[in-house]
Amino acid sequence: MLRNLLIWGLIAGACAGLLATGFAELAGEPSIGQAISFEARQAQAAGEMPEPELVSRGVQKTAGLLTAAVVYGVALGGLFALAFGYVYGRVGRTSPGRTALWLAASAFAVLFLVPFLKYPANPPGIGSHETIGDRTLLQLAMMAVSLLAAIAAVRLRRAASAHVSPASATAISGAAYVGIVVVAGLAMPAVDEVPRAFPGTTLWQFRQASVGMSAVLWATIGLVFAAAVPRVMAGRPVLARSGHRRQAAAQRG
Repeated sequence: MLRNLLIWGLIAGACAGLLATGFAELAGEPSIGQAISFEARQAQAAGEMPEPELVSRGVQKTAGLLTAAVVYGVALGGLFALAFGYVYGRVGRTSPGRTALWLAASAFAVLFLVPFLKYPANPPGIGSHETIGDRTLLQLAMMAVSLLAAIAAVRLRRAASAHVSPASATAISGAAYVGIVVVAGLAMPAVDEVPRAFPGTTLWQFRQASVGMSAVLWATIGLVFAAAVPRVMAGRPVLARSGHRRQAAAQRG
């Protein structure tokens, strides 16, 4: 069963990568183009020679974007399937489909949205090349804090449910999660490398597109996986359903 869950996780991730590519092309590419133009103007004003492109801009926003999004989506889908196999039946008492949707929404919030609030994504032209390693480590650290806080909150809810109502246990665990990530966010260093001359509209549009792209990824993974997982859990082939219907219709005819 785990093998089938993993296969459908990979399929869901591939579908998510395709949809995310389309969304990024429509919503993200305009702001990225504006940011690149700003970076080029800043370099020209400073008398710096433009760095040679290892990959052309045309390839970056077509085949490169598609490849990166699909590979990323497939990786997320595989991890999602493994996480589903672990949490199903252990966290809450609900159907496989609802568990998949709940897990996708939680993953979006815990792994992307909360870390994003502390360290939002930046377009080209923002941030020094010398600090990219430190900024990446800070983002990963905030993601790890959010994930560990979520795991602790789930365990706290399970323990609290033995003493209080489910609603109260959920409120207690939710407050604990929020408290942990807020304290961690305040304690961790801030990163502000946005040039004063950088267009605020471009920055806002890019960050909106980043949130939207991640939402599309996780929503697609959750919806596709939720549609397939009931039949997978029941041990029935998902793709064979339409074939069985056509065969039955032919026999009746």
